[in-house]
Amino acid sequence: MDFRGESQVEFEKTYQFLQEIKFYKMHIFKYSPRKGTKAAQMKGQIDGKIKEERSKRLIALSNKHQKEFNEKYVGKEVEILFEEEKNGYYQGHTKNYILTLATSQKDLENKVIKAKCTEASMDSIFLEI
Repeated sequence: MDFRGESQVEFEKTYQFLQEIKFYKMHIFKYSPRKGTKAAQMKGQIDGKIKEERSKRLIALSNKHQKEFNEKYVGKEVEILFEEEKNGYYQGHTKNYILTLATSQKDLENKVIKAKCTEASMDSIFLEI
């Protein structure tokens, strides 16, 4: 994104495409010229404020899509491999690598169980054991 000279129209096309595709998660980073490279010497570099604003929009879009995807699991039963207890929650992952959190009186570490999803956030789903 934001390689030198990317117009606002080009950026908006990219944004619309990403909005339609709905990737689960996007890794967003701004182009930054590196001293001694040909790209750093090219004309048409994009202002840092514009790059920052575009990055924020794409990160927000990524977060929105990730939360929407996770919300599809609310009310459904999923199979989880629990890996560790951390900050009062047993953490694990679904088969498609969604982070899960659950509380339990039983030790869940290194166990695979089915549990119902009760709530979703941007980066995880919460389970009822």
